[in-house]
Amino acid sequence: MTIKEFALPDVGEGLTEAEIVNWLVKRGDKVAVNQAIVEIETAKSLVELPCPFEGEVSELLVQQGETVDVGRAIISIATAAKNIKATEPSEAATDDDPKLLVGYGAREVASRRRRGPRIGPTATTPATTPATAVGSPSGNSERVAGRPKATPPVRKLAKDLGVDLGMVRATGNDGICTRADVLKAHSDRENLPATTGETSRSGTGDLRIPVRGVRKHTAAAMVQSAFTAPHVTEFVAVDITRTLELKEQIARRREFADVKLTPLTFVAKAFLHALKSTPEANATWDESSQEIVQFEKVNLGIAAATPRGLIVPNIKDAQPLPLAGLAAAISDLASTARLGKTESQAMANGTITITNIGVFGIDAGTPILNPGEAAILAVGTARRTPWVVHDEQGERIEPRTVLQLALSFDHRIMDGQQGSQLLADTAALLREPGLALI
Repeated sequence: MTIKEFALPDVGEGLTEAEIVNWLVKRGDKVAVNQAIVEIETAKSLVELPCPFEGEVSELLVQQGETVDVGRAIISIATAAKNIKATEPSEAATDDDPKLLVGYGAREVASRRRRGPRIGPTATTPATTPATAVGSPSGNSERVAGRPKATPPVRKLAKDLGVDLGMVRATGNDGICTRADVLKAHSDRENLPATTGETSRSGTGDLRIPVRGVRKHTAAAMVQSAFTAPHVTEFVAVDITRTLELKEQIARRREFADVKLTPLTFVAKAFLHALKSTPEANATWDESSQEIVQFEKVNLGIAAATPRGLIVPNIKDAQPLPLAGLAAAISDLASTARLGKTESQAMANGTITITNIGVFGIDAGTPILNPGEAAILAVGTARRTPWVVHDEQGERIEPRTVLQLALSFDHRIMDGQQGSQLLADTAALLREPGLALI
């Protein structure tokens, strides 16, 4: 037998570290080549790593909840000598070589612990997996093989308390985790001394949550953006009553029978249309060359708040899409994020972003630019409001549906005139959607 160590590989995102979220195997398990052995969370996505060796798990070298650098050994596997050449990444690879097999790579997965997103700029950080065993003060409990059995209410309770169901000793019929099992596991963990890398409470009851994965990446990116790009934010209130009337008319058409139309769809369409007159907003600042790079295509990012943190997947080449195609793309983006299956490539190469804070009942905000982009549009909630209407009948006050738009832009790339024009054009199209025809 030969002991082979598998090092954390670069999963093709150019990242330097990842968090060990969930081991899918334990010491003594038999493993095969390309069998999924661990879930890791990078700054961009949650992925499964397949095993490059066939043999028996000798030792898990890192604990769940631990963040490790690319190239560090995470698991050792006892392999038969006759199988080594057949399963090594390459003839020249050493025990410390993190190379991958030909045709072998990380798989994007939906986490067992993830729940659906809401489209918007904020998110709730999930409780993290403890580094010591839950339900055993000594920390020697074995992980339950496979997906832990529990009802949805019990799973929610475990999530809220930060309890890993895989480490809970189940006492229910057929090995089902009960509410009492989760509460006991939580109580046992609360009595343990706090260890590095796990959610814990101080003596005063304050909750301390380690910053990892997407949250860590987002924090760094937002700080960089806020203190690198000079932000300017402008606001406008717009009467979208006629756009909503158009939405109802379109929704009754046969070709839109299976299309989910939302106010966000129309805001996105108006924004994309307005960008044709202000292409300067679809750009980035290249510090190294001291150039402004104006993109040919619009890859429209839609900020999505998920339990893992804020992610901004984007719709590639969104500008030419018809209304139905844009609606379908936004719907697919949201449903994919809801399942936790957003791939890292879907979040790459965005050029401009919309964040829908209206779903939280918020009227307006000052959004921070997605790093490397020149503009971001925040969409507030639509409210029925007394509004002064001007038309051929004169001036009068009527109840109208009004929302706030807020545009932040990089003042190195866009002057106030350009930012104002983009925001005003977007508002004008939402106020009078027929303007798009001319």
